[in-house]
Amino acid sequence: MEIILKQDVQNLGHKDDIVTVKNGYATNYLIPQGYATMATVSAKKVHAENLKQRAHKEAKLREDASALAAKLEGMQVTVATKVSTTGKIFGSVNNIQVAEALAAKGFEMDRRNITIIGEDKLQEVGVYDAVVKCYKDIKANIKVEVVAE
Repeated sequence: MEIILKQDVQNLGHKDDIVTVKNGYATNYLIPQGYATMATVSAKKVHAENLKQRAHKEAKLREDASALAAKLEGMQVTVATKVSTTGKIFGSVNNIQVAEALAAKGFEMDRRNITIIGEDKLQEVGVYDAVVKCYKDIKANIKVEVVAE
């Protein structure tokens, strides 16, 4: 079944994509939750017109995201936390603390757009790599340094 996504759905597609999914997934989950609509002939025509009108706005968003990614690329943020004498962190550092550290430097990023490479949460002092998703396919690599408080 072909559907038009109303918003981003992880592991499926981005807003306004036309994707093919199994009938049950569409009728039992995506459409009732408001994530998608059926891609009928008339809906596809309306969708094409809306995309044409949004193309200019899309170009501006991409340009802004590229500029943000260029500023973020290679940046290092420092997260201070309580540490034991062996170098283990009390608790853990996750993407929420990384988002707060970026906000302190003037970059407001949603925590869901920050992925720490290789791990879900950091539990030792050190320098780690992370990826910040600025826009659909525009990403920036940053370093996260976890230090003792």
